Amino acid sequence: MTILGIDILADWFRLSVVTVVLPKLIAAASVTIYVALLAFVGALVIAIPLLWAQRSHLPLIARPAVFLSDFIRSTPLLLQVYFYFFVLPQIGVMLPAIATGVLALSIHYGCYVSEAYRAGLEALPVGQRDAVIALGFSRFDAYRYIIVPQLIPFLIPALGNLLVSIFKETPLLASIAVTDIMFVAMQHGADHFQYIEPITLCGLIFLALSLATSFVIRVLENAASQTWLGRRNIRG
Repeated sequence: MTILGIDILADWFRLSVVTVVLPKLIAAASVTIYVALLAFVGALVIAIPLLWAQRSHLPLIARPAVFLSDFIRSTPLLLQVYFYFFVLPQIGVMLPAIATGVLALSIHYGCYVSEAYRAGLEALPVGQRDAVIALGFSRFDAYRYIIVPQLIPFLIPALGNLLVSIFKETPLLASIAVTDIMFVAMQHGADHFQYIEPITLCGLIFLALSLATSFVIRVLENAASQTWLGRRNIRG
């Protein structure tokens, strides 16, 4: 029975196909990692002015920023990718496929990062801000020396989860011909009518990327907790 099961598995998952497609997928993984990391950095940057606008005391600035953030977070990412790739060229804005993917991911997840920033700021005691003002700190120095060091240990888990989500969303970019892992897997399947092996390997590679990212995030979380809070994270 065991031998029969092995034979069935060998017919279903062919090693000869794996040896051909796996190097292609590993090479394409560099594109996936590059796009995901670049989009993550972009999201971190975009979230700062978006958060500033949302927290503005001027309704003409705050309300449109809140609406924009809610709109982007409430619409499918794939729809946004199509908008940037197919609609913007009609008004004269043409971007390469990779740049379009990075832009779409950055803006989409920038809205989520701004919410993480906002939640972290609102979790700080209000008395600390009054004390910073009383001590004569400038706004920049207050954020640099007082606020940001307290936020980092609490932001790392949330931002780490968003980074994992970005990795898992990159297959959507195959729809605009970004040559990432999913694009290569689907291309091989279409060319050779072999989908089981490339799609399965594609899933395993994404699993490995997600587990590796989660491990790095836990290490950073523990290091930040020890450095800024003087304690070890219990998850470590």
